[in-house]
Amino acid sequence: MKSVLFDYGGTLDADGATWLERFYPIYKESGVDAPRERFDRAFYDSDDALPARHALRGLDLEQTLRLQVRDVLAALAPERADLVEPIAGRFAEESRRQFRRLTPSLERLAARYRLGVVSNFYGNLDGILRAEGLAGLFSVVADSGALGVTKPDPEIFLHAARALDSRPEECVMVGDSVPRDMKGAAAAGMRRALVCTKPQAPDAGQDWTVRSVVELEALLP
Repeated sequence: MKSVLFDYGGTLDADGATWLERFYPIYKESGVDAPRERFDRAFYDSDDALPARHALRGLDLEQTLRLQVRDVLAALAPERADLVEPIAGRFAEESRRQFRRLTPSLERLAARYRLGVVSNFYGNLDGILRAEGLAGLFSVVADSGALGVTKPDPEIFLHAARALDSRPEECVMVGDSVPRDMKGAAAAGMRRALVCTKPQAPDAGQDWTVRSVVELEALLP
């Protein structure tokens, strides 16, 4: 095995928790107590339309989060624009705590394998990783917003493998999503590691199940 590919959201910035799952309690604790169904609609509307509504190139993590939060608040609580900074800031700091926790493991993995990122993102993930001091660990960042192809399409995984000069069977994809990461990587012919903290992990044909990226070192050959 030559290369290890990572999902970003829920894998590198959290141990198996999606942005939706992480954001919802932050909004509630900030006083925006919308019904879950309404919150989900507002979140996905903001998330899906963010690159079309805003110029994201060159924005760092916190700047990107502020735009995402601003659009959600515009739908749920337009009178609470004052919450944009605290909500985005708390989410960013939680992500950065995870980056600090994972960096030693990623550095050791980078000494053994070629590393890359494969993510359904907004087109500015490479710049975010650079601003967070992580870009040097990854030889390729396959961002769907920049490439125009999204997981689970096998092509986004194959693009990353080619950039790492690796055959699909020489790669392992690490991610928290069964439909996007596990099924997409399987279709591309890659091995898979599922990040899942649930007591009973779903059986998606993955080769390994880990609770965090930090567990990979002991499992990978």
